[in-house]
Amino acid sequence: MVPRLGDVRSALEGWFDPRWAESWDAVGLVCGDPDEPVRRIVLAVDAVPATVDEAIDAGAQLLVTHHPLLLSGVHGVPADDPKGALVHRMIRAGVAHYVAHTNADVASPGVSDALAERLGLRDLRPLEPLPDDALDKIVVYVPSDGAAALIDALAAAGAGQVGDYDRCAWTVEGAGTFRPLEGASPAIGTVGAIEQVAEARVEMVVPRRARAGVVAAMRAAHPYEEPAFDVYEQARLPGSRGTGRVGELPEPMTLARFVEHAAAALPPTVWGVRAAGDPHRIVRTVAVCGGSGGSLAEDARRAGADVFLTADLKHHPAVEAVTERGGDGMALVDAAHWATEAPWLDAVAAALAQRFGTTVDIRVSRRVTDPWTLHSPSTSADAPSTSTGSQISS
Repeated sequence: MVPRLGDVRSALEGWFDPRWAESWDAVGLVCGDPDEPVRRIVLAVDAVPATVDEAIDAGAQLLVTHHPLLLSGVHGVPADDPKGALVHRMIRAGVAHYVAHTNADVASPGVSDALAERLGLRDLRPLEPLPDDALDKIVVYVPSDGAAALIDALAAAGAGQVGDYDRCAWTVEGAGTFRPLEGASPAIGTVGAIEQVAEARVEMVVPRRARAGVVAAMRAAHPYEEPAFDVYEQARLPGSRGTGRVGELPEPMTLARFVEHAAAALPPTVWGVRAAGDPHRIVRTVAVCGGSGGSLAEDARRAGADVFLTADLKHHPAVEAVTERGGDGMALVDAAHWATEAPWLDAVAAALAQRFGTTVDIRVSRRVTDPWTLHSPSTSADAPSTSTGSQISS
């Protein structure tokens, strides 16, 4: 069955939850009818005239991009505005547009995972880990013969989800005792008499955002007039999500060789790949961040990285990074912003293909939308020379 746009959006938001996006970001569905069928999807880093043309010419019903088209707040999309014109063109052509940006950056797997895997890194961990989603634990005491039905009700309300498992619960048998007072309508026992009942203690984890719904479902499903329960807020521990990744190369190599390796592994751009650091230093542990990750250089150093690969690095932080510790600072590799994020498109395409099979034709745009389109090496006679120039540029 051909999926609807709403089905594709649900899949994307399951992998890249919009709640993970930065507050300034603009992610999600930009235009499109969730009830319309989607037979072809084009993925690109940027929504620009060339990639919109590509989606329209391909007969796609959906263009998925990493970078937002409407990042800054807008109050309208008139057709005589450059970005408004793109929105109008997509709507007229029946092409929906969806964005996964900083929510994809921190996802696991996300943008930096795809970059790290393209470089062959192993044993990946977040460079700047985020805490797992806030969790509670609900503990409920219920007559033993009603435990299974209560677990079903709590699970239906969102409790008991642990990784790829649902309806996860822990129970232990015990005895509950109580005395109904005047005005009570006990399900078990009589007013004024002490009662003892074989009960199960049921424990389940609950996403904090689902707390109210789970408690309401518990009250509705519980046989007692006044159920006994506790809700505990769990500590938020670092999880698998976060910005950037740190990993290990299969074999150590020199910085110069690593730059050659990166230039060959990443999609080619005029910008190429450049490095700051001793070309002969040995590189084993590598930190990466797709896109502009210069602010994470100190995190990369603390993580024990020999080199940090990202994009859009600035002069002064780069000088500081490679001249600290008596000239033995961490090396830096600066690649094109577009090239560090483009590998994510293939990862998303593979995930979509696995989810929807052959019902959807999925295409990754190979159009280079990196804005830097000209490059000329310095040729001044008094420019400093380097014996490794051919090794650290492409």
